[in-house]
Amino acid sequence: MTRQKLLNIYLADHLAGAVVGQELAKRCLSSNTGSELGSFLTSFLEELDEDRSTLERVIDTVGGQPDRLKLRAAWLSEKAGRLKLNGQLRGYSDLSRVVELEGLSIGVHGKASMWAALKSVAENDSRLESFDFDALESRARRQQEQLEVHRRAAVVVAFEGRDTPAGR
Repeated sequence: MTRQKLLNIYLADHLAGAVVGQELAKRCLSSNTGSELGSFLTSFLEELDEDRSTLERVIDTVGGQPDRLKLRAAWLSEKAGRLKLNGQLRGYSDLSRVVELEGLSIGVHGKASMWAALKSVAENDSRLESFDFDALESRARRQQEQLEVHRRAAVVVAFEGRDTPAGR
């Protein structure tokens, strides 16, 4: 398998992950609107849209194409993830918030790793020289830090039964 094919697969996998992340963030926002977390998620979703657009431009720049089957499977897998047990038969619980924020954190960690990998690739691939992978990785690291603040607050609410300033 050629290096180009491997890069295309890698990027297509990350694009599928971006779809999952966007859908998960939308779901979390829908249950946390009007809160400090909701405000964060609103701006976070805007950044996720920008990151996805950038990733799509990277894919286009290197001659790859989005894998429609992977994108559809990613979207469906996020929807199936809603069936997990959260301590309630129906609806949203404090545990739902914790699990969603942990999922988003894992995804953002992967995105930061992808930007770092692409920075390395760009050192020997002039097609990628117009992308600021340092800034993209820094933004992902900042997103991780912000998600962690909200995740810790959600843990306190879910498992200790008390609200925090960064909570709901």
